[in-house]
Amino acid sequence: MGKIIAIASQKGGVGKTTTAINLATALAVCGKKTLVIDSDPQASLTFGLGIRKNGEKIKGLYELYTGRTTLEDVLVQPLENLHLIPARIDLFMAELEIFTTQEREQTLKSLIERYKKEFDYILIDCPPSFSFLTLCALVASESVIIPVQCEQFALEALRIFIKLLWRIKGNFNETLELEGILLTMFSKHLTLSRMIAEDIKRVFRSKTFETVIPRNISLAEASMNGIPAIFYAPEAAGSVAYKELAQEIILLTEQY
Repeated sequence: MGKIIAIASQKGGVGKTTTAINLATALAVCGKKTLVIDSDPQASLTFGLGIRKNGEKIKGLYELYTGRTTLEDVLVQPLENLHLIPARIDLFMAELEIFTTQEREQTLKSLIERYKKEFDYILIDCPPSFSFLTLCALVASESVIIPVQCEQFALEALRIFIKLLWRIKGNFNETLELEGILLTMFSKHLTLSRMIAEDIKRVFRSKTFETVIPRNISLAEASMNGIPAIFYAPEAAGSVAYKELAQEIILLTEQY
């Protein structure tokens, strides 16, 4: 039975999509059958996995939300054990088209629930905001990974986000849990970066992943080239960190 994990943050530029791309790929390389869903109309995850390099129009999450197609028709397989539900800019319109439907926040959950048994992990990359698409993703998920950039005001932003998560848990999805807080863009040479990491680990303790994602140019270069970093630069510090994160999540899953 697949574990559904949203990767979410109300802030942009924290490594959310980079995490979705490379964690999904690392899980697939570990032999875990993985589905990753691009729920961001910017479609950065879709491009980052090498889909639509030439701008061709393909079906994706928008068509699923609006009932224009089936899951089987939109699934793309970028590599062995990894499947993708892609996105494109049209996804913005899904919010308007299903907003008046009953139990609209349950739409994504209903779409993927019956396919859980076919995957070990289902990851959902959320938009960098508390939009209706983010709400649908969190209602569909069992847990949430929150990427947090090691920068000023990160701790306060994290507290706000977690408060909102608990409101969603109380009103829409009582089984929603915090999978973990992922420190990203960490630089051991910067005092501020070290201080922020220490503060977050002190406050959230067991809910902070042991794995820390370093600031690493290879991660950005890989996304620009439409290649997961663990293939683009397998020995780079960022690639190694995402492989370690995959192992940490697999271990956590097996414990429960």
